[in-house]
Amino acid sequence: MRKFLFLLSGVAMLMSMGCKKGTQNVKLLTLDPGHFHAALVQMYMYDQVSPTVYVYAPEGDDVKMHLEKIDLYNTRSERPTTWDEQVYTGDDFLEKMLLEQKGNVVVLAGNNGKKTGYVKASVDAGINVLSDKPMAIDGSSFKLLEQTLDDAAAKDVLVYDIMTERSEINNELQRVLVAMPELFGELEQGTPEEPAITKESVHHFFKYVSGVPLRRPEWYFDVKQQGEGIVDVTTHLVDLVQCTVMPEQEIDYKKDIEFTSARRWATKIPRDKYRLVTGKENYAPFLEKDVVNDTLHVYSNGEMNYRLAGVNCRVSVVWNFMAEIGTEGTGDTHYSVVKGTKANVEIRQGAEQGYKPMLYVVNKTGDEAAFEQTLNAALGSIGKQYPNLSLKKVAANEWQVIIPASITKTHEMRFSSVMKVYLGYLAAGEIPAWERSHMKAKYYTTTRAYELAK
Repeated sequence: MRKFLFLLSGVAMLMSMGCKKGTQNVKLLTLDPGHFHAALVQMYMYDQVSPTVYVYAPEGDDVKMHLEKIDLYNTRSERPTTWDEQVYTGDDFLEKMLLEQKGNVVVLAGNNGKKTGYVKASVDAGINVLSDKPMAIDGSSFKLLEQTLDDAAAKDVLVYDIMTERSEINNELQRVLVAMPELFGELEQGTPEEPAITKESVHHFFKYVSGVPLRRPEWYFDVKQQGEGIVDVTTHLVDLVQCTVMPEQEIDYKKDIEFTSARRWATKIPRDKYRLVTGKENYAPFLEKDVVNDTLHVYSNGEMNYRLAGVNCRVSVVWNFMAEIGTEGTGDTHYSVVKGTKANVEIRQGAEQGYKPMLYVVNKTGDEAAFEQTLNAALGSIGKQYPNLSLKKVAANEWQVIIPASITKTHEMRFSSVMKVYLGYLAAGEIPAWERSHMKAKYYTTTRAYELAK
């Protein structure tokens, strides 16, 4: 239990290690920001971080949209930020950043086909890296990433990826409850047909971010640049699986991971929908290879079945163009179940839940009254970390955990949570060995699934 509380609630301790209030010893660089996640890192200010940020990018829509989002944060009425963006645009943007070295942490969120090379170039120059996922999209980029992570550790350069889903409250509480043997029992091993852990994620190409329709860059639809779905969003799901099966334990992917199957399939996007989300009249020339019968086929969907430390796991991702009519405000959805010998702990986010994630505990012991007492005691034991949790009985042997809004975080807010953890690691001077092994293991898992699916 103590390990889980460190993983989920250890930010305050990490922040106290070397980063004193008012100091500004972190100077951010932003490299080629092609995804809105680069801006979300700067949604709030941090005492340790200088307000001056140096942006290096090619000229074009990507950097313009990034700067527009930063400007929205600087000019909002509630908690406005004070970022000062110093921008360099030119074809030699990478070389310029490496030569000038005006910052000590580079933020990467954009073209995934280039990202592994950006990570390596930054590490070689001694610059710390905070990267959006995925940091590798195929077998060759995984090998390069693995060597780069080893080089970074040897050089005391800190490379970290932005795992926002760890701090989503339902995911947090699911891991906490699974770590209570008196409630959950032991983690089942399951089978490939009936896995012990299942995580499914549904996403949409067209959606709203901070109340504004999201404009996607054209390269986002090119799997050679963005990566297929099986190596992209699944990074989050595989990370959550690892934190559940082997929390804060080092993973040896060569010994601990074994695949049983993998598959992938395409989302079809006609020209009118492509025009809606990109603002472009026609498909970009580099997408013509994926156009069939005048319709773009994007391999954004995938499923993998594998064993981690003997536990059968299933991870899948689906990308629709947009949410169904009448559910446009739902955003991305998530389903997760972890099966124990005494209980299953589930996250559901369907129509019955109003497309909002909700946490459930299902009793498997047969003694309903005794189990409810145990469940109440379990919630009481974590009341200091997660106050005002309550229970609602929804069916025989099934309860919903009612989570107050005061301890939930939006998708945008979770970037700040990751940033604070990373600042703590910077202050401590190292990324824990278990974190480094989890990064290697998850990118091995996603890229190996991609190879098997093809």
